[in-house]
Amino acid sequence: MSNPSSVRAFLLRAFRQELQDFASSSSTFRVVRTVPPSASPPAPPPRTLYVLDASFNPPTLAHLHIALDVLLHDQDNFTAKRLLLLLATQNADKAPKPASFEQRLGMMTAFTEEIYQALETSPSMPNFFPEQPLAIDIAITKHPFFVDKAAAIDASPFYSSPSSSSSSLSYSNQMSNSMHQVHLLGFDSLTRLLDPKYYPPEHTLAPLSSLFSQHFLRVMYRAGSGDSYGSRIEQERYVARLANGERESEGGQRAWAEKIQLAEGLREGVSSTKARQVIEGGDEEALKTLVGESVRRWIIQEGLYRDEGEG
Repeated sequence: MSNPSSVRAFLLRAFRQELQDFASSSSTFRVVRTVPPSASPPAPPPRTLYVLDASFNPPTLAHLHIALDVLLHDQDNFTAKRLLLLLATQNADKAPKPASFEQRLGMMTAFTEEIYQALETSPSMPNFFPEQPLAIDIAITKHPFFVDKAAAIDASPFYSSPSSSSSSLSYSNQMSNSMHQVHLLGFDSLTRLLDPKYYPPEHTLAPLSSLFSQHFLRVMYRAGSGDSYGSRIEQERYVARLANGERESEGGQRAWAEKIQLAEGLREGVSSTKARQVIEGGDEEALKTLVGESVRRWIIQEGLYRDEGEG
């Protein structure tokens, strides 16, 4: 099983079985792979879990930038860093095409190689000396919405410590031992998160209270000013409206703005949609500017996205 095609075939079979078992189970969240395997499950649970939730269709250099940005800016070198790559098998806006879920999980596995390689070669690497190595989890969820995903992660036994649920612990100790999630997303995802239409039947932002009560968002600026998200200043004003109480009539709270950190995004034009388009057009050179080498090899060797009608 040492040749790449055998490894891919093995992974795809394993992921296909995981997806089938997950679909027929009552579970709403499941970690299907951890890199390195010795880090599964975490012991003790991480204090901070970085969550990169995307369709990964395919994983791009924009996803890589988001992950590296937060990992290299985390100056706590004495606490284990843990990154969760999360794939929703149900999406509020997108149908599960053109790449199958098992293929996406395969590409996410290849993507972990790119994260480790990029960390090793980054100019910021001299400042990145954690006492414990980075662990990356790959997981699936049935929930399409952020608030439900965060709750499912919190409830997962994978990230819980047996002692943390003990009745002998004081309330203050339980709170100090709790895990914080930092959700990593683009500005377009933030606007969807704060759109009341996704929270029926009242269509208010009140359901987000549980998310913002203990978790955080790190949001990448949307590059360019030619789309509906506006310029960098307009994106900052969008968050400021929340801080100024202008969203209170919709159920938004001023304090939530303190949990939202805006960060530098990648250059304009890097997206999964663009990657699929250049593959369909047969431009493998252009693909190198949109995805990393490990993901590119997986795409080419598996023949993905050559026909956007594939399921």
